[in-house]
Amino acid sequence: MDSKKIQMPREVHIGPNVLDEVGEICKDLRLFDEALVVSGFHTFDVAGQQTVDALESSDFGVDVVKVKDASVESVEKVREKIANASVVLGVGGGKIIDVAKLASTYEHSYFISVPTTASHDGIASPMASIKNDKGSISKNANSPMAVVADTGIINTSPFRLIASGCADIVSNYTAIKDWRLAYRLRNEKFSESAAALSEMTAKLIINSSDSIKEGLEESARIVVKSLFSSGMAISIAGSSRPASGSEHLFSHALDRIAKKPALHGEQCGVGTIMMMHLHGGDWRAIQSILKTIGAPTNASELGLDDDEIIDALTIAHTLRPERYTILGDNGLTRDAAIKLARKTEVI
Repeated sequence: MDSKKIQMPREVHIGPNVLDEVGEICKDLRLFDEALVVSGFHTFDVAGQQTVDALESSDFGVDVVKVKDASVESVEKVREKIANASVVLGVGGGKIIDVAKLASTYEHSYFISVPTTASHDGIASPMASIKNDKGSISKNANSPMAVVADTGIINTSPFRLIASGCADIVSNYTAIKDWRLAYRLRNEKFSESAAALSEMTAKLIINSSDSIKEGLEESARIVVKSLFSSGMAISIAGSSRPASGSEHLFSHALDRIAKKPALHGEQCGVGTIMMMHLHGGDWRAIQSILKTIGAPTNASELGLDDDEIIDALTIAHTLRPERYTILGDNGLTRDAAIKLARKTEVI
């Protein structure tokens, strides 16, 4: 049998005020001397400075680099600053974490994920989404050595971000259906354990949907744990298959064509409604859960035009032709896309 490498964080710290312990956490991981904090211009004020203070109080020398987007240029900017840092800490939302994760992978440096939002499952996964002139592309990266998720800070982020994270997890349902379909029709490698963990994570959000409310620290804790679990399913599978299928292709298509795309998880949630219908599943249940959580369920709530939804549906299958989904090789005709979006009340 071929050997398989599964990367997972060595430590996960979730709870209020855990960011104050990040210096001691680094020392416990046998990391010393120099640290590089990667943050955004806004998230540095939210948590970046606190991270620097906590590291310096534990006798770390700290350098800081701020980036504004998840681009190739941002990754290179971080790579140039890593130098002799014993550890890179990505402090911010998904874009910041992806940049720090990929740059540290390229430079063979240890990486710690410090999320300030709970908007998608990149906080712990071995994948990074980076934008280029053709849109977003997924890159393999090393999993973080540790995750330090301060739910007190995450809970102060706009509730829309937490709802987006929930929608991203709910989308695991159709991602798994697509993966099983590819396994049956294309003999693609499939992991029952990764699929089971992914589905269990989605069920956790659904079963907890009534408890996910704005201003509740427990809500942030539930969502962060779920995002971490989803990231672990990706690590076990060795690909993003357990958490990314046709609904993600739809979201990536919107990123390309929409004048002002919505949040990634929000778009995936709406995509899940439609893709569940294509799979013959209970799309109304998905719609109901998203409404309960407070996530968008249609074009209007996403802030998108009906034509943007239809156009995205018709090109989604072209974005990753090697990834077989319910959209097939030929995708949807425009008439079929209109019929699907209307039937599921997305337009």
